[in-house]
Amino acid sequence: MLEWITSTINSLGYVGIAMLMFLENLFPPIPSELIMPLAGFTASPYQPGGAKLNILGVFLSGLVGSVLGALIWYYPGKFLEERRLKALANKYGKWLTISSEDIDKAKGWFNRQGSKAVLIGRLVPGIRTLISIPAGMSNMPLPSFLFYTTLGSAAWVALLTFSGYWLGSQYELVDKYLAPVSKIVLGGLVLVFFFWVLKRQRQRTRR
Repeated sequence: MLEWITSTINSLGYVGIAMLMFLENLFPPIPSELIMPLAGFTASPYQPGGAKLNILGVFLSGLVGSVLGALIWYYPGKFLEERRLKALANKYGKWLTISSEDIDKAKGWFNRQGSKAVLIGRLVPGIRTLISIPAGMSNMPLPSFLFYTTLGSAAWVALLTFSGYWLGSQYELVDKYLAPVSKIVLGGLVLVFFFWVLKRQRQRTRR
């Protein structure tokens, strides 16, 4: 996987970065945690021979690919019935490592958080790829979807890109240290939701 990502970026440059981030949304096993740090590394002056790409170009390429990939999941959610979508996920999802349970998880996240779920979801591994589906199911307006998707994707892509840029040849450390941080963020969001539910239950009891 690492060799393929490296070869694609080195041979196709900005187009390769956009393509990889587009595919990362379709095939979750392709990790953005490796793509963008490695892409950021190619723009780093710390590498032997100096920077090969421009850091702004790297960021924008990753952002464009990420947003376009998110759109691919938005439209099935908008135009396919939920039952049909889950059936397809169970039948073909093994190739994409998704299932109907994953769709339910993303839908539950969206229902709890509303439109901001698209923004937050783009920052949470395991949710970021599929959050577009419930957004489409709920007929979220496309301009709003693109706005929140772009904001969330920009934050994620920037974090990974500049991590690779500053770490230089140690870009592999990004995935090692980011994974625990992602779990902490997800755990914090779960706790926030738990206390919100608890607060609502107490309010209803008082009534």
